[in-house]
Amino acid sequence: MAYTSASDGAWIRRFHSAAPGTGDRVRLVCLPHAGGSASSYFPLSAALAADTETLAVQYPGRQDRRSEAPIGSITELADEVYGALEPWTGRPVVLFGHSMGALVAFEVARRMEDRVGVTPGALFVSGRRAPSRPRPETVHLKDDAGLLAEMRSLSGTDSRLLGDEELLAMIMPAIRADYAALAAYRFPADARPLRCPVTALVGDADPVTTIDDARAWDEHTGGDFELRIFPGGHFYLNGHEEEIAALISRQVKNLM
Repeated sequence: MAYTSASDGAWIRRFHSAAPGTGDRVRLVCLPHAGGSASSYFPLSAALAADTETLAVQYPGRQDRRSEAPIGSITELADEVYGALEPWTGRPVVLFGHSMGALVAFEVARRMEDRVGVTPGALFVSGRRAPSRPRPETVHLKDDAGLLAEMRSLSGTDSRLLGDEELLAMIMPAIRADYAALAAYRFPADARPLRCPVTALVGDADPVTTIDDARAWDEHTGGDFELRIFPGGHFYLNGHEEEIAALISRQVKNLM
């Protein structure tokens, strides 16, 4: 799978060149789920290529960054992503994060607003309960077999990869670090709501994020809020890329 490195080649991936006439438009930045990589957003990038420039974030500890130590803190990860995105904020930025990526995207949006006064064009949070709905996270405490069982139950990882012992040995530290980061995350109760609009997306049969969990994201923005429910489980977005792309495109057009 080819990609074009952005100005920070370690963190940012661009799988499709911007279509003619989109050079001054909104940028979409996508943040992966726990154990996920930038390439998980290749289908969405393809669906949006005609009218939206899509950048995907590559966390340390996976794929071409597998030799790097993974980051076991949501806030530290958000700090690093925020720094990598600074060269890309010359035009409006829309953030999209799935599962753990939703929390990272939320924290990046907070940094944009609080540190430099830049309000993202929009924030899309997918498959993750709102920070105001904390629950104990224990997946990172399981042994490797238990961790793999959790991943299989969510159906978000290629079964061929889960059966490849050599590949598993390379990715397991990053997966465990991601789940540990989720367990350690604490949202400050006195944090200000975001100013940007927030759209929460969730599968109607998601075993880890209920519709009420997703609806609670409304508490974290002073802007517009929308809840979108899709058929499917935690990885409902696989197979719904065209619908999600249309939803994002409508939001992007409102910013132009």
